[in-house]
Amino acid sequence: MKKMSIVLAMLLLMSAVSFAQEKTDEPPKMKQWFFVMLSRGENRTQDSVEAAKLQEGHMANINKMAELGVLRIAGPFMDNGNWRGIFIMDCKTIEEAESYVKQDPAIIAGRLKYEIHPWYGPATI
Repeated sequence: MKKMSIVLAMLLLMSAVSFAQEKTDEPPKMKQWFFVMLSRGENRTQDSVEAAKLQEGHMANINKMAELGVLRIAGPFMDNGNWRGIFIMDCKTIEEAESYVKQDPAIIAGRLKYEIHPWYGPATI
């Protein structure tokens, strides 16, 4: 819970900085995004060759989502903890976001698992 609070605080700070950079008298435009938390999955028994292939497929899926305009922010956590990375996705529904996440080879193999939460933030991410 403490880590989630820290991540949410960081996102709020990013939002505040984004708003501060906009020089307008209009209120900032907001919209719903989908926040995806990636964490260690139950199946991390792959050897280094298989793990590398899954990572390659994971990155290919990230690139595909970015090219489609669905993925706006992605990145790993660098502390080798249980949390592995985040996505912020631009989808109409949670089901749509989940359909993209479920195409990830690391998710399919159980190396990663995910949680998806609706998040309200600046429209200009």
